Amino acid sequence: MALFEIKEGEDFYYNEQGYKVFTEKFHLKRGHCCKSGCRHCPYGYDKKTDTFIKTNKINK
Repeated sequence: MALFEIKEGEDFYYNEQGYKVFTEKFHLKRGHCCKSGCRHCPYGYDKKTDTFIKTNKINK
């Protein structure tokens, strides 16, 4: 059983290739970075350098 329900259009959407893309809201709800280089990562993770770029998105 999942810890919380995810909703299409709010927590994720499908891109042109049919892949599920998680939104910034979902990542914040999850509460941590998965270091996968997600398109909407609010934690500022850069997969190419394996570092976090300082960002103010978390403090919303």
